[in-house]
Amino acid sequence: MSAASELKALANPSRAFGLQKFFQTAKGQYGEGDIFLGLTVPEVRKVAAKYKHLSFPEIEKLISSKFHEFRLCGLVILTLQFKSRKEPLEHQKIFNFYMKQAKAGYINNWDLVDVSAPIIGVYLVSQKDPYPFLEKLSRSKSLWDRRLAIIFTFAFIRAGELDPTIEISQMLLKDEHDLIHKAVGWMLREVGKRDGQLLRTFLTANASQMPRTMLRYSIEKFSKSERRKWLSY
Repeated sequence: MSAASELKALANPSRAFGLQKFFQTAKGQYGEGDIFLGLTVPEVRKVAAKYKHLSFPEIEKLISSKFHEFRLCGLVILTLQFKSRKEPLEHQKIFNFYMKQAKAGYINNWDLVDVSAPIIGVYLVSQKDPYPFLEKLSRSKSLWDRRLAIIFTFAFIRAGELDPTIEISQMLLKDEHDLIHKAVGWMLREVGKRDGQLLRTFLTANASQMPRTMLRYSIEKFSKSERRKWLSY
């Protein structure tokens, strides 16, 4: 058996139909053309754990697949390898391989970004100056690059470094896509869990121009009365 054959054996056509609708795969939508087999995330993770020692070429076969769950499995395997290895050089190799997949357009839906970027982004935390890289991603025409830019900062948040999220959020403040509004709002909410005053300072400066979705996501942990206050800006 292979990871691909095990994933195909778990296919559920009725669930696949629902997933293709949920992930907006119709013409003109953000996930246009994506093909689902109908697996649950726990099913994919179980297969990934079994094949966590695959080589880069074998992982690339999964990540470059037309099937969404193959790509998800390959990315989960990559996160498992990243977490199991401690040497900076190994982390660099995995990060570079990951960005190669992103550049090729294979990390092309929000769940694929969200399951992998907070873990692979740990590599950036160890870098002397990660800002130019994050800023370049945040200016990309690619929706998924821009989502990577903000979700990478989750690794910094977990390391106690909140400024990268604030800076990239500022850069994405006027982004037009709802998936960026949600991602930025989510990361700002995570900042607020650790430093409520920092989030409130950001909101004081920016709430009036923030997309409503971004603002709502960022203040979810506030009291009802405080949420009402910010939404009145």
